[in-house]
Amino acid sequence: MKPSFQPGHCFEWQYTVPARATVPELYHDTLFCREMPDVLATGYLVGMMELACLHGMMDFVDWPREQSLGTMVNFRHLAPTPPGMRLTIRGEVLEVEGRRVLFRVEAWDDVEKVCEGTHERCLIDTGRFVDKMTRKQDVYRESTHGTARHK
Repeated sequence: MKPSFQPGHCFEWQYTVPARATVPELYHDTLFCREMPDVLATGYLVGMMELACLHGMMDFVDWPREQSLGTMVNFRHLAPTPPGMRLTIRGEVLEVEGRRVLFRVEAWDDVEKVCEGTHERCLIDTGRFVDKMTRKQDVYRESTHGTARHK
């Protein structure tokens, strides 16, 4: 990460809520969710808050060799947002400690504030991360194939 990425850095990102991000659409395979209101799902909103922080970091990392992963979310979903409305997500870097970055983030739709909270991301070396995931997948494959042989 570039040394210029410091606490106090502010950013903004916008996103229009698609119909697929509503509770009934996102969780279409869960019967009781199909009957819920047609509003932005909290889980999808959390993803948008994460993406806004990632976007706010892009000018400071050696993409794609260096990327970041979300490691903590602490958000309050304050108000419903119907599909078609635009979210404006604003963030500020609160802390940078080594590879860890803490953000304060809030989201507004076209009418009101809909979300606020904090989010933590950790910088990763993409190659090393992919190697680690490959080893984990190999261990899993060996354990599931080994179990099948013993049945």
